[in-house]
Amino acid sequence: MIARTTQPLQPFAAIKKVTMPSLLAALFSAAAYPAIAQTADLTPAGAEKAGTSSGIPAWTAPGALENGWSPGKRRLDFFKYKSDKPLYVIDASNVDQYADKLNPGQVALIKQTKGYTMPVYPTRRTCGMPDFVAENTKKNIGFAKMSPDGTALADAYLPGFPFPHPKTGAEAMWNAKLGYRGVGIEFRDQITMTSPRKGSSGDGLKFVSDTWLYFPWGVKGGTTFSAAGQVEAMNYFTYKSPVALAGQGAMFTAYAAKPAEVFYYFPGQRRTRRMPTYAYDAPQIGFDNQYNIDEAYVFSGLLDRFDWKLIGKKEMLIPYNALGMYDFTAKYEDAYQPDFINPAYRRYELHRVWLVEATVKQGVRHSAPKRLFYIDEDSWGLAGAVDYDAQGKISKVREGYSIPVYETGACMSLVFAQYNLNDGRYVVDGSMLAAGKDAKWIVDGADDPHFKASFYNAENLRALSER
Repeated sequence: MIARTTQPLQPFAAIKKVTMPSLLAALFSAAAYPAIAQTADLTPAGAEKAGTSSGIPAWTAPGALENGWSPGKRRLDFFKYKSDKPLYVIDASNVDQYADKLNPGQVALIKQTKGYTMPVYPTRRTCGMPDFVAENTKKNIGFAKMSPDGTALADAYLPGFPFPHPKTGAEAMWNAKLGYRGVGIEFRDQITMTSPRKGSSGDGLKFVSDTWLYFPWGVKGGTTFSAAGQVEAMNYFTYKSPVALAGQGAMFTAYAAKPAEVFYYFPGQRRTRRMPTYAYDAPQIGFDNQYNIDEAYVFSGLLDRFDWKLIGKKEMLIPYNALGMYDFTAKYEDAYQPDFINPAYRRYELHRVWLVEATVKQGVRHSAPKRLFYIDEDSWGLAGAVDYDAQGKISKVREGYSIPVYETGACMSLVFAQYNLNDGRYVVDGSMLAAGKDAKWIVDGADDPHFKASFYNAENLRALSER
């Protein structure tokens, strides 16, 4: 694993018959929001402050949300809005009623998956940012720039959003890639799971690993992306179970404009291998071909195989304040049901969302030649994605479960799920749900070697793996 997107939608059967341009026109022809010129009308992240008559409140700086939380305690217990109850629940019987607020993948998933539901809660705009992140975001206006081909970030002040007023889909995606999350994340006993094959009596696949993510640009105060070597992230993980994978591990260094450097250790061979093609739509090792490299965290990796178009913005139902998905005290069998995550741990809210369309470039191949990405306007977090196959049918649906991170003062989605509509199976990764331990967001990693660039190399991976 690595870290190892104003007219009602058509029914799913009809969606299969329409072209992508006509579908997007139906989705967004009446939904695009005009640019707002006055900074006073925008949040520090570039979102609209104003509320709507449909239930989105006006944005105000969220302030403290945790009220007494400390590391090791269950986050949901200290959430300011923990007493919220669902306003309604969407299921197969009423999905068409709410289809204009859902993406086509969500509609298809509900109609195809027996018993799948979406509990919808009051909208809470809980996403803010530290003052130094807001200042860097402001400084990026007129400074941040993309590479000549328009797919890689060349430079920006970080941590901060490079393009608070994006003009292209690639700019919006880089905002999503570089949301503030401290210098790194440590999560022990992280769970990655794949549901059972349809018709199987088995329990599916469950993997447990220790994982670290390091963001060289995430230092307090700030730096520039060029000064950080144009490195997006570094990652180290080692499997603890199942027995067949125990001891297997990897290190990744993800760059903005060149292929990731990947080293993988295989304990059976007692060998560390460089993996130059472990990228894009290459299947991740051990997941029954259910999970590709660039599907991690809703999207990971280079943007260079696609053309990225910023379609517009509209109100949509997305995972939000989903602290139930970070409940490390939950029971595994209760949380991960055979066909979907237990809806008791999921939470959806109405928010304004940017839509980005990715179309594979001419002469380039990818298993998902068309993709849609849904990005929350307040946090620039990837809330969801829909992949289309070569026949133009929806193949995969992803969700990123965003929460306000108490350590950083910003929002992030670490846990995510992917539903494969062709196979009727799903994958969850980056998960503390039922893990027994919580993740730790680190704002100052000066004393931890996992948050130094010198840690991430083949020799160190071999030494750590052979202890």
